[in-house]
Amino acid sequence: MEDEIYKITQGQKKLSEWGVEADKPFNWSAYNNSQTKEKIMFIELLNDLCQLVDDKDSDMYGRDRKSVAHKIFCIGLKAYSNTSSRRLISELELCKRKGFLNSVPHFNTVLNYLDDINVKRVLNYLIELSALPLAQLENQSFAIDSTGFSERKYLDRWSVIRQEYSKHKAYKKAHCIYGTKSNVVVSAIITDGNSADSPRFKELLSSASRNFDVKEITADLAYSSRENLQHAENLNITPFIPFKKNAIGASKGATIWNKMYKHFKNNPDDFLKHYHARSNAESGFFMIKQRFGDFVRCKTDLSQTNEVLAKILCHNICVLIQEVFLSKIETDFFLCAKHYVAQRR
Repeated sequence: MEDEIYKITQGQKKLSEWGVEADKPFNWSAYNNSQTKEKIMFIELLNDLCQLVDDKDSDMYGRDRKSVAHKIFCIGLKAYSNTSSRRLISELELCKRKGFLNSVPHFNTVLNYLDDINVKRVLNYLIELSALPLAQLENQSFAIDSTGFSERKYLDRWSVIRQEYSKHKAYKKAHCIYGTKSNVVVSAIITDGNSADSPRFKELLSSASRNFDVKEITADLAYSSRENLQHAENLNITPFIPFKKNAIGASKGATIWNKMYKHFKNNPDDFLKHYHARSNAESGFFMIKQRFGDFVRCKTDLSQTNEVLAKILCHNICVLIQEVFLSKIETDFFLCAKHYVAQRR
């Protein structure tokens, strides 16, 4: 399995197509190239991902029905542009002229695309698939955390009302597991703002371990439980999750709890050295919100969920583009899809 994980990064799309110098070391010049060529590469990679969408479950009957791949492309470009659907139409017209689209939808139709359960299924799949080319980088430590996206533009930031639980109902919460080297989102779950963090730990970690070589997992106090630590142990993953002040070392059937409790108490410097990787999850959320916004424009529950998922997908593609230049990552989503281990949702 580990050999296969590394093989999927050996793609067919050549770096020379985007003007990347394969033997040039990491420097500001490479970073500048990644930013100046990002939009062109984003559209190409988004189109490559859409080619892998299976439309067998979509409703293609009736007058002028569009495929899920068409919907995802429009939604993804809207999230990347971080603009209104009206201002998006000109960009969609340019994409049509380049052959990425067969037709340009009405701006209200783009919003209707978000209110589709099949779009949610595919966005979850594409988020995980878009992270796979980075498997050769992300082979050690991962971090789990959550954040909120407000359902109205002028609500307080999540960091401000994080402890004011009565206000969480006006937010969508994104639960994500990140690779701590590139800040790519390996898997994501979107819930209501009132949803607890800890119950999502096992699903996120299981999803990551199917396609990545996870050796360590870090998370904050909200995920500290014997059940979560034992789940990590069952997957042969070392959990670096701090313990609450009233915690005791009694294992109560979870031997990893006692083991990590002793490590936490007796070797705090080493524990914190590993735990510090969790800050990359905070950095990842900052990158998403700074670039694609910390609020959603849609009104229905499903469309808001899909809007947040689209932001995460755009973040993953942008991270991948940056690593194409900085780490010389090759991308071949078709090969990645063959090795992708699906998760039941």
